[in-house]
Amino acid sequence: MTVAALCGLVLLLLPVASAAAALRLQYAGEPSAQARTRGRDAVWLGHAWVDGRKGEADFAALTRLLAGTGVRDLYVHTGPLEHDGSLRASRYPQAPAFLAQARQALPGVRVQAWLGDLVAPEEEGLHLEEPAVRDQIAGSAAQVLAVGFSGVHFDLEPVRSGSAGFLALLDRTHAVTARAGAPLSVAAPQIDPLPGLHRAGIALAGHGKWWSQAYFAEAARRVEQIAVMSYDTGMPLESLYGGYVAQQTTLALEATPPAVDLLMGLPAYWEDTFSHRGSAETVPAAVRGARLSLGRHAPGRHTFGLALYADFSAAPGDWTAFRDGWAAR
Repeated sequence: MTVAALCGLVLLLLPVASAAAALRLQYAGEPSAQARTRGRDAVWLGHAWVDGRKGEADFAALTRLLAGTGVRDLYVHTGPLEHDGSLRASRYPQAPAFLAQARQALPGVRVQAWLGDLVAPEEEGLHLEEPAVRDQIAGSAAQVLAVGFSGVHFDLEPVRSGSAGFLALLDRTHAVTARAGAPLSVAAPQIDPLPGLHRAGIALAGHGKWWSQAYFAEAARRVEQIAVMSYDTGMPLESLYGGYVAQQTTLALEATPPAVDLLMGLPAYWEDTFSHRGSAETVPAAVRGARLSLGRHAPGRHTFGLALYADFSAAPGDWTAFRDGWAAR
């Protein structure tokens, strides 16, 4: 290798090394004793709870898993929505029975209808810039609230940073949930770890993976609860992933109004792909990263929680890490 080539390689690797060092620094230290559950945590639950595949024994097991945690919200997959924004009632035939069980066995726990679909222009799906589609989605929100759900949780992907249609949808739907006295919740992408990175992602890969911090703030102020999907990061090491979660938590804390619940997602599933290394993206690392940031930047904030994704993929060790790392005092 020539001297020129070697210098070029060094210049290429320096930003990467600097970024890795910064994330390791974010992950250093011990979490504050104040950074524990505020009783505002959540779990994403699969569709099997409302389509008849889960029974009484499954529900009893779920209540045991939730014991000793700070879980207040269950996001139960009730969709998907049709591409026009409507929701077929045939998708959730057992929802009334599940809601009745939850009211009896889990007092104080809110069961929110998790509604999702793919979003244009990256995918063939919802066209959120069309008012008729937004009206249909708002109607679907009213539909699930009429069934007895305590709130509405949107997971619409991928929404590009700056989407005016998505913000208009939140405004339109919030009018529906507010009339019902129910919370509106949204699953959100990660925030630009570097300013403007969302633009680079769209330009280079045609994919809006990140939101700008300013756009995140616009979405957060339109809902009662926002949950960051802080996984599928491509981080190769647990320390780097934990540092990344700490960084994301800090950015989200800065952008989320104090009255809005901010939740950081926990990756309770195993994959070994380019975007998700199971050995690196662990529940213990995410819990520790979130706690480090919370303790450093907002130890007195009560509107904060962690959200486990998801019940259908979580191993016993994930539940233990969630409970012992976050809920135990």
